[in-house]
Amino acid sequence: MKRAYFIGIDVHCQSCEIAVLSPGGKVVQRERCSTTIPELLAVLRNVPRPCSVVIEEGPMAGWLWRNLHDKVGGMVVAEPRRNHLVSKDGDKDDDIDAEKLALLHRGGFIKPVHQVATLDQAVFKQLVALYHYRVRQRVREAHRITHLLRQHGLVVRERAYAAAEDRPALLQRLPAQRMLLELIGSMWTSYDALAEQEEQWRQRLSRAAQKVEVVCRFQELPGFGWIRAATLYAYLDTPWRFASKAALWKYLGIGLERKHSGKGKEYLGVPQLAHRLLKSTILGAARSAAAHGDNPFADLHRRWLDDEGLSAQLARRNVARSLAATAWGMWKSGDVYHPEWVGVAATTKVAAKGFR
Repeated sequence: MKRAYFIGIDVHCQSCEIAVLSPGGKVVQRERCSTTIPELLAVLRNVPRPCSVVIEEGPMAGWLWRNLHDKVGGMVVAEPRRNHLVSKDGDKDDDIDAEKLALLHRGGFIKPVHQVATLDQAVFKQLVALYHYRVRQRVREAHRITHLLRQHGLVVRERAYAAAEDRPALLQRLPAQRMLLELIGSMWTSYDALAEQEEQWRQRLSRAAQKVEVVCRFQELPGFGWIRAATLYAYLDTPWRFASKAALWKYLGIGLERKHSGKGKEYLGVPQLAHRLLKSTILGAARSAAAHGDNPFADLHRRWLDDEGLSAQLARRNVARSLAATAWGMWKSGDVYHPEWVGVAATTKVAAKGFR
């Protein structure tokens, strides 16, 4: 789109600042409008075609992309972290931010952020995110309780007080101080409420996941239950966004990343920046598959540990790579899980190269 008009939109909750660049890179139009679809469309209709729009990733980016991307020649949601490093110099206000965004887009310096295409997929992803948020709330409250008990010499883990019938014995080991006992009781009440909410959200997510055909096929993989299968599906969204298994592995945080500068030593290891939830999901599935024992992924895990001499961490990552590649292939082909099709040669080759 070398001869296209480039439109930068700085999005806020109440209003948007819009800057339009001509094919020559000159600002030919500035607009301000309310952050509503009708008003944004009214401005975009007056821009000559072809044109391309860029906004930054944020809470409203998915909603805007779903409603605007098919009304213009192209629309990109940009990763804000990279933009900040490039455009933070010089003056700053909303008008200039929109102009800089358009200039970055015109120069090809924008890193796109994938957006969910349909409302149903977006809502399912939000359901998955809310479940994991409830889990974090319960874990956070458990950490507070554990820390408080430890301050009084009682070193236990969450499973020691998760069940209400186990708590009286713990209270007997604490100092008989009324305020302390009331404080612990209040925190346990809060913990019980969060645990109940987490279970309710888990059941709701499981019911919704069982209606998604792709998730049902993922759930057949060793190490996967409804939650992990739904999480993988919701956050990857489509298998076609990845050009290769290597790109998928990098996004999951289990791929290989090369770093080399000058005559220094080359570094080969897993990327530092990755999707943390997806990384924990696929590594957790690998751990469960290896522990289950009766599946080809557990056989691979034992082979890497015993025959190849890899550490437990490296063997688990290799299993995660094999699981991810299998799920990706099933998703693209529309096929079901076939244990005999689990690839061995590729993962063995990776292990021989030294997966760090």
